[in-house]
Amino acid sequence: MTSLLATALVLVPLAAAPAFAQMDSREGIALQNQILQLRQELDQLRRNAPSGGSAGGSSLGGAYVPPPSRGGAPAAGGGSELVAGLLDRVNNLEDEVRRLRGRAEEAEYKNKQLSDQLEKLNGDMDYRLQQLEGGGRSGGAAPTPAPGRPPASSSGSLTPPAGASPAAPAAAAPRTPEKALADGQAALGRRDYASAEAAAREVIASRNTARAQDAQLLLGQSLLGKRDFQNAAVAFDDAYRRNRQSARAPEAMIGLANSFLGFGAKKEACATLGDLRTEFPRLSGSLNQQAQETARRGGC
Repeated sequence: MTSLLATALVLVPLAAAPAFAQMDSREGIALQNQILQLRQELDQLRRNAPSGGSAGGSSLGGAYVPPPSRGGAPAAGGGSELVAGLLDRVNNLEDEVRRLRGRAEEAEYKNKQLSDQLEKLNGDMDYRLQQLEGGGRSGGAAPTPAPGRPPASSSGSLTPPAGASPAAPAAAAPRTPEKALADGQAALGRRDYASAEAAAREVIASRNTARAQDAQLLLGQSLLGKRDFQNAAVAFDDAYRRNRQSARAPEAMIGLANSFLGFGAKKEACATLGDLRTEFPRLSGSLNQQAQETARRGGC
């Protein structure tokens, strides 16, 4: 599935910009240059591949070339070592993209925490300033309050008793991963894809490995709803990789196939559905219907 995702994201012509073209860092720009160079080398290899050979084509678009043997001896075909080397580079680039994306998500989560803390601090300062201003005005001549009524400050708020410190507003407790996922699923049901995506990224950034696959699936579903098909494919692929034997792995594969269809990679979508049938021959009723519907839309 790695080669399918890498080939689809590198070789398939897309109507939208590449998924990671938004990176502004030097690492992101360098990674884009490596991907562009790799695509040029793959295109050159495909043009130079002999027209004969095995009947089946590889996922790179050229004739099938067997990989090098384990003993180290070169396999038949002059381009086999080059193909293996290029595939290794694809895997390395994919790992680098995943690492950069994780760092970006972690930085985004920390920035949100700092923003929340700053907003709370501003609220506390405003509250204390209002209390100080009210106390300063009460030092002058003030009208005698009516019997039975508590004295009020000029701003209309009740004056706290002397010596009492103003109570700070209670800080909101952070959401647990379970609460964040529940809120995200509710937002997904309302088609509030932005809130669902934010909840998923919050759980991913918290490094909660027990709910990481659930968070990746929620992220993929929210991105699919936003029609961000490339990033949705990456999210579903990550969800599948986290636990390939879990009960939710078929959902990740169906989501990956739908993402492939979203940006026109029908061949990769059908191959993913074929892997789904091989790995999970007995799907539940709802998952089986989803897989059949995806296969029908892709003409598989």
